[in-house]
Amino acid sequence: MTVARTRCVCLIGVTGHVVDVEADVGSGVAGTHLIGMLDTALSEARDRVRSAVVNSRHAWPDARITVSLFPASLPKRGSMFDLAIAVALLAAAGAVPRQRVAPLFFLGELGLDGSVRPVRGVLPAVLAAVAAGARTVVVPVGNAAEAGLVPDVTVIPVRALGDLVGWLRGSGHGVPAHRGAPASGAPQDGRAGPGQGSGGAPDGPEPPEDRAGAGPSGEEGPAAVPDLGDVAGQPFARRALEICAAGGHNLWMLGAPGTGKTMLAERLPTLLPALERDQALEATAIHSVAGTLPADRPLLTRPPFMAPHHTATIASVIGGGSGTIRPGAVSLAHGGVLFMDEAPEFTMSVLDALRQPLESGRVTVSRSMGSVTFPARFMLVLAANPCPCARPSRPEEPCRCSPSARRRYLARLSGPLLDRVDVKVTLMRATRRELLADRRFVEPSRTVAERVLLARERAAKRFAGRPWRRNAEVPTGALHTDYRLPAKVMAPLLGCLDNGVLSARGLDRVLRVAWTLADLKDGGGPGAAEVNAALGLWLGEER
Repeated sequence: MTVARTRCVCLIGVTGHVVDVEADVGSGVAGTHLIGMLDTALSEARDRVRSAVVNSRHAWPDARITVSLFPASLPKRGSMFDLAIAVALLAAAGAVPRQRVAPLFFLGELGLDGSVRPVRGVLPAVLAAVAAGARTVVVPVGNAAEAGLVPDVTVIPVRALGDLVGWLRGSGHGVPAHRGAPASGAPQDGRAGPGQGSGGAPDGPEPPEDRAGAGPSGEEGPAAVPDLGDVAGQPFARRALEICAAGGHNLWMLGAPGTGKTMLAERLPTLLPALERDQALEATAIHSVAGTLPADRPLLTRPPFMAPHHTATIASVIGGGSGTIRPGAVSLAHGGVLFMDEAPEFTMSVLDALRQPLESGRVTVSRSMGSVTFPARFMLVLAANPCPCARPSRPEEPCRCSPSARRRYLARLSGPLLDRVDVKVTLMRATRRELLADRRFVEPSRTVAERVLLARERAAKRFAGRPWRRNAEVPTGALHTDYRLPAKVMAPLLGCLDNGVLSARGLDRVLRVAWTLADLKDGGGPGAAEVNAALGLWLGEER
């Protein structure tokens, strides 16, 4: 029999599907044929694989070669299958033992010189492989740290196809040692992999310590980390930022240029606690698929911060693409903050598309080739100027925008979108005396972050055994049953609901903010003061 099998993973969104790669070297007219619903990049694999094999000093079979990727009905895209195809072909030609490669997973793109190049989406691919029972995966050296985040699997990093062939033949050299994640046992063929030694697989690499306030890739140096202590003259806005951080609420800031809207938004991530393990893996998987995960920081431990430009298209914000469907800014901000500066300058289609992920915490992108669902649970921060000219209005030189022009400008933020924003703040330009006086009360991010963490711990204790973590995630049913407030406390909200000031959705959001205010205070249930304050925050009024 000249058929050899190995395995790889096909990614659809951030979900991995196991693909069996079969290679047959048989009689007939010499040629290479790839089958299995492939895209253009994968169809070109025959030329990459042939050059990589020949330049690795291995003979190319002078026979009819058929490579099948099963299941055939699953669309397969990208160059992640190159390494698996090359290994299956060499096994079918007798260059490496077929039984040796059958239980392994191979991920990686081949260069024409035989080098193994890094690919996107290794973390979700390895997670899918482990879920399918994999015990050993072979990945490019550039993806080894990312793959090592997955527990109970041995990671074999390779630099070149020739090195991998030498290891598969059992020569014991050619593949660099690697401290892979702890595996369930030795590889299925009984031979120890590189980096295991006689004592089994060593502990996996420790994730690098992330810096507070780092961006989605954590690339900023310590000097670039923003601090809330830099913002003076806006005490009410700083308090609103703390409330949003404690409960995971959405925020809208309205104010003239120079009042600190962007500074405040950029400092919101510095108040948020580090991502929990499952959140970190989920966020890392999204950035891995998008190709925004740096090789030297394989695990995102800090909440990401995304700030798309107001010219961004709906595909770049929500997700999509003409070929492979990529995650958009709403998914890259999963677990963190999505900041939309100059929000009225965004197209209305982009702004209205935010409504669905704000409610469900995920976004589904549908194209002719199918639908892909990405996680998208983020904190939305909108910033807007009061008028289109964005010029400072002074008594001696007032703004020349007409009232109708101002209304049209702010009307681009639709009512249904603002109805999903929990906290609304108006920022006024601070005078010199106000700036100097407020300096005594400004607190650094570390101090505020401690209060935020304490409030979240109180909420987590209340939510023990429940699937949600933050007040902003509490469903409507639980708000009006398990966490129902006394009628006396609810009276102001019910009055606003009756006269149309509050919608049913707005009522729920006010209640969630009220619980956050109580958590920041002492952890007890909200009283009349917290409910009135939450109502004022939702209406954009100081109470």
